[in-house]
Amino acid sequence: MIPDAALHQHAVENITQADALLLGRVTYEMMESAWRWPVPAGSRPEWMEPFARTIDAKRKYVVSSTLNRVDWNAELVRGDLKTAVQQLKAEQGNGLFVGGLTLPLALAELGLIDEYELVVHPRIAGHGPTLFAGLSTPIDLTLVSRLALGSGVVAMRYEPADRLRVDAPVSARTHISGGADI
Repeated sequence: MIPDAALHQHAVENITQADALLLGRVTYEMMESAWRWPVPAGSRPEWMEPFARTIDAKRKYVVSSTLNRVDWNAELVRGDLKTAVQQLKAEQGNGLFVGGLTLPLALAELGLIDEYELVVHPRIAGHGPTLFAGLSTPIDLTLVSRLALGSGVVAMRYEPADRLRVDAPVSARTHISGGADI
């Protein structure tokens, strides 16, 4: 990932629109260590501060069977993943924002993602994790929007093609964002 002000602003807009973040343990711990306030003055560029304040303040749900407790405005999600996420989605509001690798794969397998955002960075890494590696059944997507940033990053939003059918079930929005370095 090539961080820049525009990419962080886009992330602020996404997070602001959601009611809460839904994170797996690894992503939660990584984000908490990077973005929890307070931080020493001058420890990161000023243009990162709106993102830091936004993610720090946002309500978080953490899916984990190994953590005993969480803080940082977070609540543990335990038990059956499908049931727990369906309950969260049933609450009125703007939905959940999901990020990471393992949890989005599990939610995709369960058919619980209503919108995907794939963020492509203009860098060939040659290594690293693959988004949705191991998905048991392909998911056809329909492009609903595309945003090109000055850095060359492109954020593309998709909906599962079957959700666009008239008879498809309507559900609360679960948004996933993933980055792909290609």
